[in-house]
Amino acid sequence: MYVHGEAWTIKELFVLPNEYIYWSIQIVMYPFMTGLVAGAFVLSSLYHVFGIKQLKEMARFALVFSFALLPVAMLPLQMHLQQPQRGIEVFMTPHFTSAIAAFGIVFSTYGAIVASEIWFVYRKHLVRTALALRNRANKRISEKIQSLIFNALTLGVYDISERALHQDEKAVKVLAGIGIPVACFLHGYAGFIFGSVKANALWMTPLMPVIFIMSAIVSGIALCMLTYIVVMEIRKFLAARKNAARLTHQTKEEIKGIEINVIKMTAKYLLFFLIFAISLELLDLIFRGYTAVKTWDILRSVIYGKDFTDIFILQYGVGNLLPFILFLLPGLTVRRTLIGVILVLFGVFMMRWNVVIGGQSFSLTFAGFMHYHLPIIPDSIETFKEGLFGALLVFATPFVLFWILNKVFPVFGIEESH
Repeated sequence: MYVHGEAWTIKELFVLPNEYIYWSIQIVMYPFMTGLVAGAFVLSSLYHVFGIKQLKEMARFALVFSFALLPVAMLPLQMHLQQPQRGIEVFMTPHFTSAIAAFGIVFSTYGAIVASEIWFVYRKHLVRTALALRNRANKRISEKIQSLIFNALTLGVYDISERALHQDEKAVKVLAGIGIPVACFLHGYAGFIFGSVKANALWMTPLMPVIFIMSAIVSGIALCMLTYIVVMEIRKFLAARKNAARLTHQTKEEIKGIEINVIKMTAKYLLFFLIFAISLELLDLIFRGYTAVKTWDILRSVIYGKDFTDIFILQYGVGNLLPFILFLLPGLTVRRTLIGVILVLFGVFMMRWNVVIGGQSFSLTFAGFMHYHLPIIPDSIETFKEGLFGALLVFATPFVLFWILNKVFPVFGIEESH
């Protein structure tokens, strides 16, 4: 039986016998996915809290997508655990004496806030649908199931008067306002976990939680834009087919106009947060070089040597500088936006990779290095979970959940309660 980490760790020079890359791709996916959750919620709050009307359609989209991402935030940890059945203990015995144990409190609080906000946003839709299904005669089995679901989701509150809807609007604004710091804390404490590890020279920095939060907002906005573009392109394709059969009044050109207006406005906020994220990461790098503590020699060999391509070419070059230029150029198009947001997501992923994997790449002897060899073709359940297919499974799950949630909380074609 091999040691956890032995299957994907390659050692170089003077490395202790019990040293391996213990935190693999799933621990890279963990801060990446939690960052998407926080970023998507912050994007939705730009409309609900700050009243940016141009983001009204994107706000509802981002809110539902944030809820779909939420269960996936803990999936990488579950897949990484050698005893995954113990994962529930984080929720059963939450406390603040441990950063990871605080996850139970923060995650539960945030989940309750997002669920409540979605309920208030969609309450009018839920009530109308429930009443329509209840009054329908000769219901099929599927309609009976839908009726049970929607009537249960109303929680017995069927008042959709103007006064009641106005109260819903106030509740949404309050919940969104409370949810912003909770969402930032949800991801910030992931950075805190790394930043508080005194034994690791690369992670030990007070800027780590702030860098994680800012890059989280960037990645969440980018993923929402990517998904929004894909969904709108599918809607345009379906509208073209239905319009040919005269089954819809919304044309392909009308959908395209809505799409580009929402994208241009959202891209401005993505660019704004991207500037802050890049600035913080460069500030941290410059500060490390300027202070040059005793561990700087080994860090310099990792940053400017072993991981130079990953950090300066892939993360800063391809993932930051290139999309920054694409968004700055005038005449933003859907195609250029699509390329830009994919590159942004790649850059944030590489940042997580360089922090998690790069932080484990040098030996405690300061005279050796370790390299992570990502398992591509799994030969066991362990190499599946900690390999390419395990990471792809985690990344694909929220899209499936979003498709299911959209059946109950449609992001298009409904009248909001406020």
